[in-house]
Amino acid sequence: MALYLLYESASGYGLFLAHGIDEIGQNTEAVRNSVVDLNRFGKVVRLTAFNPFDSALDALNQCNAVSEGQMTDELRNFLELSLPKVKEGKKPKFSLGVADPKIGSHIYEETKIPCQSNEFVLELIRGVRLHFDRFIENLKAGDLEKAQLGLGHSYSRAKVKFNVNRVDNMVIQAISLLDTFDKDVNSFSMRVREWYSWHFPELVKIVNDNYLYAKVAKYIEDKSELSEDKLPGLIDILGDEDKSKEVIEAAKASMGQDLSPIDLINVKMFAQKVMDLADYRKNLYDYLVLKMGDIAPNLAALIGEVVGARLISHAGSLTNLAKCPSSTLQILGAEKALFRALKTKGNTPKYGLIFHSSFIGRASAKNKGRMARYLANKCSIATRIDCFSEKSTTSFGEKLREQVEERLDFYDKGVAPRKNIDVMKSAMEDVANQDTEMDLDKSSEPPSKKSKKKKSKSKSAEDEVHTVADEDTPESKTEKKKKKKRSFEEETKEAEVNGKGNDVDTEKKKKKKKKSKDVEMEDVSEGKKKKKKKVAE
Repeated sequence: MALYLLYESASGYGLFLAHGIDEIGQNTEAVRNSVVDLNRFGKVVRLTAFNPFDSALDALNQCNAVSEGQMTDELRNFLELSLPKVKEGKKPKFSLGVADPKIGSHIYEETKIPCQSNEFVLELIRGVRLHFDRFIENLKAGDLEKAQLGLGHSYSRAKVKFNVNRVDNMVIQAISLLDTFDKDVNSFSMRVREWYSWHFPELVKIVNDNYLYAKVAKYIEDKSELSEDKLPGLIDILGDEDKSKEVIEAAKASMGQDLSPIDLINVKMFAQKVMDLADYRKNLYDYLVLKMGDIAPNLAALIGEVVGARLISHAGSLTNLAKCPSSTLQILGAEKALFRALKTKGNTPKYGLIFHSSFIGRASAKNKGRMARYLANKCSIATRIDCFSEKSTTSFGEKLREQVEERLDFYDKGVAPRKNIDVMKSAMEDVANQDTEMDLDKSSEPPSKKSKKKKSKSKSAEDEVHTVADEDTPESKTEKKKKKKRSFEEETKEAEVNGKGNDVDTEKKKKKKKKSKDVEMEDVSEGKKKKKKKVAE
């Protein structure tokens, strides 16, 4: 059986025939060694057909199709014209070797050409790739490298192109930074407490919040200078007058040691840094909520922004999370416990990162596993909607959240929840209503602008009419006469176009006009004769 090799290069498709090879008795190691030598390889493999790409854009489209395992029309025509034709009802006496099994299966489904992809074929294709520039005639040195470089840049650029508003990498970086900030702010706050406690140890028991403690430490500085004058400032910081008075009373009878001005300055600066980090952490959380609303609105509406972002970060991307089944999503983040349980043949974990959701905490101890499984199922649906839908909406996430709430009530009170089909139908209706409202809003805006334009045009026309009426000059009169003549000529032309009856009418009108002209001429002649008689007299 003859073996053909399909090689997709940066400049075009190449079809090679490997003849004189016994595949059964051939060793891949021997082929691997013989591939390097062009003299030996050229005797076994020869070029049968080559189809160059029309342009760089065509090369990019073909490369994208091949990478996705799809056969294009151009590749199909090339194979049908280059490969031997097979009679109907008979098996082909050849096979096509391809590098990717996906495109091989697609070629077989479309054209019924038998394809194979194994180590033997891959070694032959490697040899073709190594000596490809020697097989193609009239190929200058460096042309193939330039084509490969240009196609590589355009292919990578096309893969990197994405919707700016749906960049899940920003969410991954934001949640990672948020987690590190939580640890850092906590450790730095403890350092401020420990440092300032040497000077004012009683403040730790009065103010428990880390951020407020740093703010109060910066405001007080030296406890010996704390008096009733600073009470309004303490009330503004703490928000409690009794607690502020307690701080002042504790400062008067404090057991702490005195600090030098330089030490107090360092404590104050460090407290300010901790406050800045805490403020930035709040801004970062707001940014994360905003990005999750753009990237995964349904997942954020269902399980919360932070837990949803942690799931996306752990999976690597929103697409990877959407590809995960709900069972994988359920234990995502508990891989160590899972493999330890499999190794020791113990109980596998029931939940991973989704344990931080409020739904798991609200469920009873015996229903936590059920709730985790149900919540993972709904999260999987929400992520797939967010990943593969073109329109961003929170309708599905809100409906899924209602389902989870109903499931909690079912476990606690026994209230039967709604069916999933009914809930999804209502969500689809909500989305359709939102689309119609958006269309109505868009359609209502342009007519107002057009009406304004029409009003302005009508006003300008009225102004022109008034100006014409006001300006009754001799030039305007002559223009009116010309218009009358033109209208009379147009009427006569229309009368000629209309039938014979109209012609009779026009002839009568002409005779009347002639008679009137003759009468006028006779009157003029009689007037002249009378004038002559008077002159003679």
